[in-house]
Amino acid sequence: MLLACTCKPLWFKQHKSIFSIYYFPDNFLSLPKPPPIAPAILYYAIPAFVILVIAEWIYSIREQKHYYERRDAFSSMALGIGNVISGFGSKVLIFGSLTLLYKYRLFTLDASKWWVWVLAFFADDFSYYWFHRSSHHIRFFWASHVVHHSSQHYNLAAALRQTWTGNFTGSFIFWLWMPLAGFHPLMVMLMQQVSLIYQFWIHTEAINKMPRWFEFIFNTPSHHRVHHATNLQYLDKNHAGILIIWDRLFSTFVQEENRPTYGLTKNVNTFNPVTVAFHEWKNLARDILRSGSFVDALKYFVKPPGWSHDGSSKTTRQLRNEIKQQGAVEKRAGAASVSG
Repeated sequence: MLLACTCKPLWFKQHKSIFSIYYFPDNFLSLPKPPPIAPAILYYAIPAFVILVIAEWIYSIREQKHYYERRDAFSSMALGIGNVISGFGSKVLIFGSLTLLYKYRLFTLDASKWWVWVLAFFADDFSYYWFHRSSHHIRFFWASHVVHHSSQHYNLAAALRQTWTGNFTGSFIFWLWMPLAGFHPLMVMLMQQVSLIYQFWIHTEAINKMPRWFEFIFNTPSHHRVHHATNLQYLDKNHAGILIIWDRLFSTFVQEENRPTYGLTKNVNTFNPVTVAFHEWKNLARDILRSGSFVDALKYFVKPPGWSHDGSSKTTRQLRNEIKQQGAVEKRAGAASVSG
């Protein structure tokens, strides 16, 4: 049964000023081709982001926490500004793709129904989990996502350290099923912004733990610190956006035990935002050129970061397997010495 969208819902009428930078016809929710838009909600949140970064920086100085390094923080903010600028073009691409698929939707979900927004929330968060997990296991996507992990400090400024290339290289494909299922493109993009806004506050060491029930359900500073760690036991874990339940369900959850070491396994060692934004694309191109075969060149695109055709570098799984094998050897050697 199709649920037709025939009018603007009450939430839009009450908060019309938030969407004032857009042009919306009266029946915009039922249009198969809505006009391109920009992420207004995220833009409205930017002043709050800046204020909170300054507040955390002041707190860090007063309490001598050393959360911030000046050049690193300004590099993060420059990368955030670049992300906003690149978004002016990439959001049109994304919205156009969502709109095209929306024409072939299986259902038409009524945006004036509260439960549709609940479904959209879970659908978006599920999509984000698989986008995020894939970005750590497919080097082509990692080349963009690595930017967010490049700071060796974990603070609110690092939350602003965002890719300039992710949208242009197809990160949005993980959400393309949503318009086919009947979620309006505007709804999809709004939920993406809600997710990003939520994830801002979890980039901090100023908060240790939230209440146990909250830690069980939601992504928190503790869970996300694990995700930003370079410690082998933490690598490629806790990919959640808002709900940590996806990591619990798909066996990628790890509890924070020791204070993480932040950054990359091979740090960029520069504060130049342009270098940070494109360094992994440069490395990817270098590896492809020296691969020696078309098959190996293709593998550099689709294999996890660290994979190499000649074994000169290793993936997280390979490193963990080596540790397990080493432990097994040591265990057998210990048993042999006791029996001897």
